[in-house]
Amino acid sequence: MKRADETVTTYEPDNSLRKGYLSVFGEIVTELRENRWLMYQLFRRDFLALYKQSLLGALWAFIAPLAGMALFLLLNRSGIFLVGEIEAPYPLYAVLGLSFWQLFATGIVAGSNSLVKAGSMILQINFSRKSLVLASSGQAAVSFLIQFALVLALFALYGIAPGIGILAVPLAVIPIMLLTLGMGFISALLNALVRDTGTVLSMLVTFLMFLTPVLYTKPKDGLLLRITEYNPLYYLVSGARDLVLTGALAEQEGYFLSALFSVGVFLAGLVVFHLTETRITERI
Repeated sequence: MKRADETVTTYEPDNSLRKGYLSVFGEIVTELRENRWLMYQLFRRDFLALYKQSLLGALWAFIAPLAGMALFLLLNRSGIFLVGEIEAPYPLYAVLGLSFWQLFATGIVAGSNSLVKAGSMILQINFSRKSLVLASSGQAAVSFLIQFALVLALFALYGIAPGIGILAVPLAVIPIMLLTLGMGFISALLNALVRDTGTVLSMLVTFLMFLTPVLYTKPKDGLLLRITEYNPLYYLVSGARDLVLTGALAEQEGYFLSALFSVGVFLAGLVVFHLTETRITERI
C-alpha cells in the first residue's frame, strides 16, 4: 500500500497542449526573446558565408530575375508562350513580380534546410530551433532588398514614376513572409525526417513558379485559370506588384483572403514546430 506521506511525481511531455494555446504562445515569445542575439549571429554567419567565396557576390541576386525575365521574353517573341497584355514595360513587370516571388522561394528553401545544416550545432547547444528557421529567412529578405533596388533602377531607366502604393510595400511583404515562414517551419521538420524533402521542395518551387502568373498575366480561361484562382501566391505577388505599378489592388477579395490564409499557415506551422522540435531534431 502507498504511504500517506509518499509523494507521487507525474511526468508529462514537454510543450504539451494541456498548458493551453496561450501558454504555448507565451513560451514561443519567451524563447525568441532569449535567443534574439543568437538569431542575429546565425543570420550574419549565413549571409557572410553566402557571398564570401562567391565570384559575383551580391550580383547573383540580380542575375536570377534578369535570367527569368529574359527567358520568358524570348518565349514570348518566339510565339511559344504569350505573356499577355501588360501596361508597364515587360522587364519592369517581370522583375518586379520575380522580386516578390523570390522572397517566398528563397525563404522556404533556406528554411527547409536550416535544421539539417545545423546538425552538429543542435547536438552540442541547447537553444530554440526556431531561431534557425527565422534566421534563414533573413537571406530571402536581403535578396529581396537587392532585387528591389533593381526595380527602382528600371523605373528610372524607363522614366516611369511608381504608384503611391510603393510606400505600402513593407506591409505587402508581410503576408508573403508569414506564408514563407509557416511553410518553412513544416518543411524543416519534414526535411529532418526525410532528407529528400529539401531536394523535392526546390523542384516544386520552380515548377510552381511556372504555374503562378509571375512572369505572365493571369490566364483568361482554361485549367491554368482555375489553378490560379485558388493559388494564394498569385494574389500575394500580383497584389504587391499592382500596388507598386498602379497604387491599387486589382483583386482585393482574393488578396485579403490569401493574407488571412498566410496568417493561419504561419500560426499552424509555428505551433507544430514548437511542439515537436525537440523530438524531431533528435533524429538529425
